[in-house]
This record gives sequence, structure tokens and C-alpha cells, in this order.
Amino acid sequence: MDFSVHGGRAYAYTGGVPFDASLRTVVFIHGGALDHSVWGLQARYFSHHGRAVLAPDLPGHGRSEGPALRRIEDMAAWLIALLDAARVVRTALVGHSMGSLVALDCAARLPERVEAIALIGSAVPMRVSPELLEAARSDEPRARAMINVWSHGAYAQFPGNPGPGSWVIGANLKLMQRAKPGVLHADFSACNDYAAGLERAAQVRCPALLVSGRRDQMTPARGARALASAIPGAEWVELDGSGHNVMAEKPDELLDRLVRFLAR
Repeated sequence: MDFSVHGGRAYAYTGGVPFDASLRTVVFIHGGALDHSVWGLQARYFSHHGRAVLAPDLPGHGRSEGPALRRIEDMAAWLIALLDAARVVRTALVGHSMGSLVALDCAARLPERVEAIALIGSAVPMRVSPELLEAARSDEPRARAMINVWSHGAYAQFPGNPGPGSWVIGANLKLMQRAKPGVLHADFSACNDYAAGLERAAQVRCPALLVSGRRDQMTPARGARALASAIPGAEWVELDGSGHNVMAEKPDELLDRLVRFLAR
């Protein structure tokens, strides 16, 4: 589904069901150099179980127009404009990695509109190693290779995980290769430079769930623990055997957690 946001076309996947803003809404926000497709299972489940769903492509990603935004705060402002364009009054936000920072920033800005947040593979601060940042700027194939190794647990290295016909590593690499030149560096710079995370966390007033992969090397558990302790009343869980790419490595476990959390 297309919207007009800040003068450009913004695409959002609706889970295969026409979007109905009168229903309780869940918005899924993807991570760096990715797009809406990472939320296929979760978006389809909620859209077929009584929720309205939006899984947008952030600017410069997937089917959305415009250059990639270089600040988390600007991505949050863009997402708020998307909610306005879709006439969403109240929503739950689910974000992965970079998208979790966007969800966090939005929740702090809009306490009257955000009723819950789920932050997947998150950490504050979300530092990116200088080596990876430089590779993202000057050698994207090398950067993608580094990310793919660091983003997955051991089981994901094998074809057939999490099920026959699946190849998590290959699928993630192909998805990153679809990103426009410069998007990877813009996204990782935005994560690395975001300094308002702990301040925003303290301002969150809605229920919050944090989900980490126990083998996550991109946003290790210690960063998620620090963030969870800064959000009043937040719940934090680890999924054993998963790395950073939780949606692909532990799709059923993540969906179960989200269903239970959002049912409250």
C-alpha cells in the first residue's frame, strides 16, 4: 500500500489484508539495509488475526522513495508522518535493530498514540565498530559479509534452518544486496550516532518488551539489559540459539512472544 509522506511515495506492506485504520494497529519497522519483507510471518499473522498492520519501507529502502535518512530522529519523524497519512490514532510499534531505535524515539515523542513497543535485537547505545563503518562506506560487499557472520547464530549457518528449503544466511545476504548504494553506511552511521536513547527510554510510558538473541554479536545482551533497565517496567527475554536476525532464526518463538505481549 502506498502513502504520500513528506512529498514522496512511502510503501507499507499490510500483511495481505486491506488496511483498516479502525482496527488496533501494529507497525513493524525494519533494520539497517533491509526492508518490510523481514516481517513476513509476523505481519501476516497479525493482519489475519484482527489487527491492522503496516510494515513500511523506510525512505531509500525497498519501494519507498527518497534518500536514506541519516538520523534516527528523522526516521522517527518520517514514521510519525506515515501514521498521520494512514490515519492511525493509536498503535503498537515493533522494531528490529535500527528500527527498534526508531520505535523507541517515537514512543517517547508520542505517549498518547503509542500503546506498546517491542524492541528486537536492540541496544543503547548501538555502537558500530569503526572497521565495519569504514567497510560500509568504502567496500559494501565486505561489510555485508561481516554483518552476515556477526548477525547469526551457529544453526543459521546450515541450509535447512529453520526449516526445509530455508537458507537464512543466503536470504539475508540477498536482501542486503538489494539496498541502494550508500544506504548501508547511512543506516549504520545513524545507529552509531544516536545519542538520545537512554533519555528517550526514560520517557517511555507504555508497556515494553525487549527480545535478544543469546548469540547476537551485533547488539549483545549487555546493551539490551541496559536499555531494559532504563525503560520503566520493561520486560526483557533472550532466545537461546539465535543471533541478531531473530525474525529469521527463531520465527515461531518470536511470534509467540509478540502475540502474548500484544494480547495484554
